[in-house]
Amino acid sequence: MAHPQQVLAASAVTRVRRSGTRWALAALILAALEPAAAAEQPVDTGDQPSLSQECRVPGAQLYTMAKLGAVRSALGENRPLKILAIGGSAAPGASASYPAKLEAALERALPKTDVTIDHRGLPGEIASGASERLRTMVAEAEPDLVVWQVGTHDAIARVDADAFASSLSEAVAWIRSHGIDVVLVDPIYTASMAADVDYNRIVDAVRTVAAQQEVPLVRRYEALHYLSSRTEKGEGHMLGRQFRLNDLGLRCMAEHVALTIATSLARTEAEPAPKIAPAAPPLTEPQRAPG
Repeated sequence: MAHPQQVLAASAVTRVRRSGTRWALAALILAALEPAAAAEQPVDTGDQPSLSQECRVPGAQLYTMAKLGAVRSALGENRPLKILAIGGSAAPGASASYPAKLEAALERALPKTDVTIDHRGLPGEIASGASERLRTMVAEAEPDLVVWQVGTHDAIARVDADAFASSLSEAVAWIRSHGIDVVLVDPIYTASMAADVDYNRIVDAVRTVAAQQEVPLVRRYEALHYLSSRTEKGEGHMLGRQFRLNDLGLRCMAEHVALTIATSLARTEAEPAPKIAPAAPPLTEPQRAPG
């Protein structure tokens, strides 16, 4: 099986500056979305009309919602929303376009919102390696929200599912303890791994951690499975080589992340705990999947 090349990638930072009244945000989002029975549960409203035609997936197969108090606080304080996107790759190629695609999707999902996206990723990085870098990245970016693509490379590298879940849960808990929201994005779907027990254990582990830590989850595995079943090309129209999304796959993921954020945010009322500035430890050598 081919593995992603191990090359260090530079950070990609995208800034969007817009003006407008932020208190209209909740009304705009609520008007665009179907009402939910419960904020923490997925809602099946059919193909989501707020997604582009190529990316539409029923809500129950797309996301699990949870409160985003830090994001709501940022908007309530009339300041830009700062997002740290980790996982995936920031190396040149299709993956490098993800920040711009996420920016565009958030621009549509959260109108009149200023967003700063700091995208940091290493090809082939596993969760334990990202956890080691996490404190430094958070201290540097000072985000309101961390969007974490996680699990694909751990599954490819045959990382023990229990060890993976423990590392991921500890990292998510640390982020949230500093008053920062988290959205998790579970592994990529591919037919070649659909019956792989170890791969599915990692997918399940991400879902379990999201539920236990009460953070929103983008169900990328289910979404890609659903979309691939609607075309004769299977996942090939959204997935390139080495378990990397192509341009369309990245656009759909960005739209799915943005919708998950908007849906969770529209149902967030409670004020978050005060943010505690984390201290930055010395940098450590990142861990990556072998290959």
